[in-house]
Amino acid sequence: MIDFTEQQIQRYSRHILLKDVGVEGQEKIMDARVLVVGAGGLGSPVSLYLAAAGIGTIGVVDADVVDLSNLQRQIIHFTKDLGVPKVESAKEKIQAINPDVKVETYREFLDSSNALDIIRDYDFIVDCTDNFPVKFLINDACVMAGKPFSHGGILCFKGQTFTHLPGSACYRCLFKEPPPAGAVPTCSQAGVLGAIAGMLGTIQAAEVLKYFTGVGELLTNRLLTFDAKTMVFHTIKVSKRESCELCGAHPTIDRLVDYELPSCDLKKH
Repeated sequence: MIDFTEQQIQRYSRHILLKDVGVEGQEKIMDARVLVVGAGGLGSPVSLYLAAAGIGTIGVVDADVVDLSNLQRQIIHFTKDLGVPKVESAKEKIQAINPDVKVETYREFLDSSNALDIIRDYDFIVDCTDNFPVKFLINDACVMAGKPFSHGGILCFKGQTFTHLPGSACYRCLFKEPPPAGAVPTCSQAGVLGAIAGMLGTIQAAEVLKYFTGVGELLTNRLLTFDAKTMVFHTIKVSKRESCELCGAHPTIDRLVDYELPSCDLKKH
């Protein structure tokens, strides 16, 4: 049981006042360890809201440095941070908003050689990347390790997200394999409305907090999509695919694979 200080009681008072959260829920939040993969458009709001909520430990994975083109949507980074490693910039802002949060940084690309080692010590993984190869890698690693995770993707004016728990539909149940390199444009090719990242990232952060507090229904076996042009949201029911190559009755995938990463993504994910 956490012995709350007066400052912590005041800081988290709006959570504690919620009958569905209360002191016990806030304790669960403060005991949690969450890994955020990608300190960009989605990772920015996810990290800031999780820090504000009091998540005990936040891990941040990103190999990039802050670029001027990032600032249109990656709100955790400021103009003064140009050229600074994103993980260090993110750590500074997380600790500025909440000094109670411990931040672990990984300035490296997530790949088949390190994914399982990095996610091992975390309770929940948040996919904040914007390229298919790493999304499949995160999915495969989490399913293999029995880790819950939130998937998020944005492009132009649209976003989509779902939450995976062990036993529920995984990313491969929806999409069997990555599309061929160059078949689908990335944000750096097609563009993205900056606020879309905030819309989807806050939904992902809410899913994380719901997971730890046990409040409401998670987006398991459901794909949430939206189009900001019309502000129309859809929830599509999905099912675990028994023939899924990863989590089905007779899986054929037993190791992590690094799929080809489009060259334009190497610097701007």
